[in-house]
Amino acid sequence: MKNKFILLVTIIIAIFMFIYVENNFLEINKLEVMSNRIPASFNGYKIVHLSDLHNKTFGKNQKQLVDKIQKLKPDIIVFTGDIVDIRRYNEEPSILLIERLSKIAPVYYVPGNHEIGSGKLKNLQLRLEKAGAIVLRNESVRITKNKEQILISGIDDPNAVKGNKNENEKIQSEINLTYKEEFKDNYRILLSHRPEKLSVYAKNKFDLVFSGHAHGGQVRIPFIGGLIAPQQGFFPKYTSGKYIKESTVMIVSRGLGNSKAPVRVFNRPEIILTTLNKTN
Repeated sequence: MKNKFILLVTIIIAIFMFIYVENNFLEINKLEVMSNRIPASFNGYKIVHLSDLHNKTFGKNQKQLVDKIQKLKPDIIVFTGDIVDIRRYNEEPSILLIERLSKIAPVYYVPGNHEIGSGKLKNLQLRLEKAGAIVLRNESVRITKNKEQILISGIDDPNAVKGNKNENEKIQSEINLTYKEEFKDNYRILLSHRPEKLSVYAKNKFDLVFSGHAHGGQVRIPFIGGLIAPQQGFFPKYTSGKYIKESTVMIVSRGLGNSKAPVRVFNRPEIILTTLNKTN
């Protein structure tokens, strides 16, 4: 009986340790994107991609997360939504994070469904901008290096668009606001919370898209992938890593925090480093 008790306690401790590691030990994944449309000055340009913080903290003052990003020496940092959580709304972890990240590199941010649904985005946006973020809400900005440029566009989650349009139509209406004819020759990057809309992004000929929302499928089954994701259901198609449709490359972050589902399994919090490589 004593041996069985010790075994049971050992198993319980091992499970708790596994869950703790899976939800708190950050993983860095490095990807490359190759294109002849990348300007020569942006060859080797490094972009750190974060998503879905959901109020989570990684050490005091976000030290663990910030230290790992600082070592990557990014040229820019992009954040693709759900920096807060609607169910336990708290702006402080995100404001602290942006304050520290903006000292490393320019931070470009778009809101997700949790910011939109909270009804508090106006105040959050002001605080994020004061902390140093460049908030892109259905707009575009150019980044210039050695007189060459790339374009970064950002759109709201489709929940921000009122009316009877379907989600694809809402996304398209937001994308339309970001585009001008003068942008057509730029290498075009889109920040959008929703990965399941890849067909819309490809239709609009974005070169590179950063997205989140799927939380990596929450539970990742070895050799199969994610188990479930919002708007995609069971065994979702777009949960993690790089996807290509026509001339568009989409990179999906597994995210950092949790929302309705309290734990991750085989799905550690993720920092993505994407490097742009120009081809001939």
